[in-house]
Amino acid sequence: MLKDITIGQYYPGRSVIHRCDPRLKLVATIAYIVVLFVAANPLGIALSLLLLAVLYRGARIPGKMILRSLKPIVPIVIFTAVLNLFFVTGQGEPLVHFWVFNIYAEGVRYAILLAVRVCALIAGTSLLTYTTSPIVLTDAIENLLRPLNKVHFPVHELAMMMTIALRFIPTLIEETEKIMNAQKARGAMLDTGKFTQRIKALVPILIPLFISAFRRADELAMAMECRCYHGGEGRTRLKQLRFTATDVRCTVVLVVALAIIVSTRFFVPGLV
Repeated sequence: MLKDITIGQYYPGRSVIHRCDPRLKLVATIAYIVVLFVAANPLGIALSLLLLAVLYRGARIPGKMILRSLKPIVPIVIFTAVLNLFFVTGQGEPLVHFWVFNIYAEGVRYAILLAVRVCALIAGTSLLTYTTSPIVLTDAIENLLRPLNKVHFPVHELAMMMTIALRFIPTLIEETEKIMNAQKARGAMLDTGKFTQRIKALVPILIPLFISAFRRADELAMAMECRCYHGGEGRTRLKQLRFTATDVRCTVVLVVALAIIVSTRFFVPGLV
């Protein structure tokens, strides 16, 4: 399961999506998340999925990468959908009556739309990290938050911390896998037993994981000091962020597509 977590992973490529300005991709991702909740109707969700499929196709990212990003959240999606299935009431007779639970047609539609919406949200945010390297993403976050410098907000430090955390998620997952395999080789029962026994079995994993994480943090801090890193003040960049004609065209296409999706809210009634 840990190998299927793709947060923070970058998929190299030379597609149009990869070459787009990271600020555009960051803002577009936020706008896409907002649109997913604004267009709360089947047509809006369907158009959102179509837009996402076109973007993944344009980025030339394999379908298995999309499935890997969705696999870890399947239990959460199913649990949330089941809760809404039983607790969303509707008009008329229930489709299914079981003990004190009633399942209405509205509950079924809402559960399906909610599950699809959450999957689209995760796939949309994964597209950002798949097509944007951590260093470039740091520059984009810092550039967008630059107006906060006027109120003495540590923009550069915040962007650096966010990117470092995002960058080391795959590393910590890989380290966890190694520790779990080492514990299993020593006879640890991590996948069997009662729930309380599995919780207790995590202690031999968490302790070395924390020690390894602090060691990596200390090594990273020392490496940054050896390279004379003193924050964002006076720092220059090898590549400056600039909007190109391609970025302008992509912006127009995305604005039109998102506007069409939002417009469905006024023509098709939503469920929420």
